[in-house]
Amino acid sequence: MKLSFYGGVHPKERKELTCTKAVESLHNAPAQVVLAMSMHVGAPCAPVVQVGDQVTVGQKIAQPTGLGAPIHASVSGKVVAIEPRPYCGGGKMLSVVIENDFQNTFASELTPHPDYAKLSAQEIVDIVREAGITGMGGAGFPTHVKISSGLGKVDTLIVNAAECEPYITADHRMMLEHGDKIIGGVKILMQTFGLKEAYIGIEDNKPDAIEKMQSLACDGIQIVACRTRYPQGAEKQLIQRITGREIPPGGLPATVGCAVFNAGTTAAVYDAVVEGKPLTQRVVTLTGDALAQPRNVLVPFGTPLLHLVEEAGGFQEEPDRILMGGPMMGIAQYNLDAATIKGNNAMLCMTKAEAGEHVENPTCIRCGRCVNVCPMHLTPVYMHLYAEKRLWDEAEGLNLMDCIECGSCNYICPARVPLVQSFRTAKFEIRNLAAKRKAEMEAKKA
Repeated sequence: MKLSFYGGVHPKERKELTCTKAVESLHNAPAQVVLAMSMHVGAPCAPVVQVGDQVTVGQKIAQPTGLGAPIHASVSGKVVAIEPRPYCGGGKMLSVVIENDFQNTFASELTPHPDYAKLSAQEIVDIVREAGITGMGGAGFPTHVKISSGLGKVDTLIVNAAECEPYITADHRMMLEHGDKIIGGVKILMQTFGLKEAYIGIEDNKPDAIEKMQSLACDGIQIVACRTRYPQGAEKQLIQRITGREIPPGGLPATVGCAVFNAGTTAAVYDAVVEGKPLTQRVVTLTGDALAQPRNVLVPFGTPLLHLVEEAGGFQEEPDRILMGGPMMGIAQYNLDAATIKGNNAMLCMTKAEAGEHVENPTCIRCGRCVNVCPMHLTPVYMHLYAEKRLWDEAEGLNLMDCIECGSCNYICPARVPLVQSFRTAKFEIRNLAAKRKAEMEAKKA
């Protein structure tokens, strides 16, 4: 039904820590940046520089080997290593390490197009690809692929400015301070898809952002104030809220004629097309009660997490956990030597009181609350039971692969069963099983 979606929860927002704090540049630039070769959905990139090379801000340092987006230097300086380094997604990842010369010398291969109305759709796609833009809401899907796959299929453009995850205020501040770039990016995307209308969805807990974007919106761009409910920022839920269309299991937004882009992504499209700037930095919210000075900062990609902690005044209390992202979908960090990537919109440092009580040996009590709040109409209780017993086919039969890992089930579970962790493991096993079966079939055919 339009104006609503099934399920969802209302966690404490905790956005007051940073929502009124303007975006600042780093007080001290990092001495080194560590640029992981995987900043997107798809195969890791291959470095196109060598140790000893001098690089400039905006210079391409890595090229995708398949599905992906190129990576550009976020500081100028010297390449001092190309080796596996701690990765914010877990484990280690091949990374290009650049020693900062603090000159911030900029040189881009992109050409500014302030008169972008003369560009064709394919030319815009090419610019977005060369700029290395990926989804900046956390998913990291290459933006040029999303645009290309939607050409001729999309009749509705939606900008996701809901920012429904607790604590995070990066998009909120972007709308207040650089709303003109978001609107500019929307116009470029409307031109690319050949559309006359677009929607920007903002949760109603950001009245100042709604007012600001309404003052900037022009003909054809509608600002939609959405009743606050998590996970409103999930694209399937936002599509249903704004258009009333429901994406079928296994379907994509283009299946129902929609394309959804994060607010930060649209601003990056504007920077690339109009100003000729590749994606090298983003706004990150540094927050949580463990930090002395929560704030919003403009961070070059590859900045070590420890450096961000120092930028926020260090720890005023020993953190119980550190997450890249919010408390619902954030990824726990085990090593502060890991560095930021394109999808990191926040670093959350939680105290023990914030993180909540840890439950030893959590056991499902069959209350069914997880079923009631699942926005994807799934049955987490049974999916978890099958996953526990390693019955992967049965779990997949319950449409487990449609789980968006929003964490609503985790939040509502009175037994604190680690449901999302269970589903991530199951997805990994199901994909491996599918790949194994495919290889076996191809071997038989040969």
